[in-house]
Amino acid sequence: MDVIDTHIPAVKRIVPKRFGDARGWFSETFRADALERAGIAVSFVQDNQSFSAPKGTVRGLHFQIPPQPQVKLVRVLSGAILDVAVDIRPDSPTYRQYVAVRLDAEGGEQLFIPHGFAHGFCTLTPDVMVAYKVDSYYSPAHDRAIRWNDPEIGIDWPVGEAEAVLSDKDRKAPTLGEAGRLF
Repeated sequence: MDVIDTHIPAVKRIVPKRFGDARGWFSETFRADALERAGIAVSFVQDNQSFSAPKGTVRGLHFQIPPQPQVKLVRVLSGAILDVAVDIRPDSPTYRQYVAVRLDAEGGEQLFIPHGFAHGFCTLTPDVMVAYKVDSYYSPAHDRAIRWNDPEIGIDWPVGEAEAVLSDKDRKAPTLGEAGRLF
């Protein structure tokens, strides 16, 4: 697999190699040793999966605060998403900047999102299934969200507020400025 830096070096694109023949293809979607060689030494403890039926579903921007932050390794099992990672570390030179990457089942690319980043995605097709690994168990006491369309972050989402399909939690989430210091 190839591990590729994004413009925020802590966020990585992971591109597993596919080996195909007349039957289809095979791919190793996770190899701890390959990630370690690229400087990513993470012990994942939980796998999560979501299904979003309508195109334009936005999930996020979600994260967990210390002492139980979560690293995420995200991939798409069916359909396509715009996957977004926002740096919410106030002492970081890339604070409030984001990485946005199209992930789809056809290409198999993944996004590695380290601690200190909020994560969200928008479905680009109907019937999208997303799977992701995390390095810390889900903790309701540490679970947080910031507003998906926070104007101070300025994410270029493929949907506007009127078209976005949102949960109540995501619709009511505070902006990053309203949330205060998180990391």
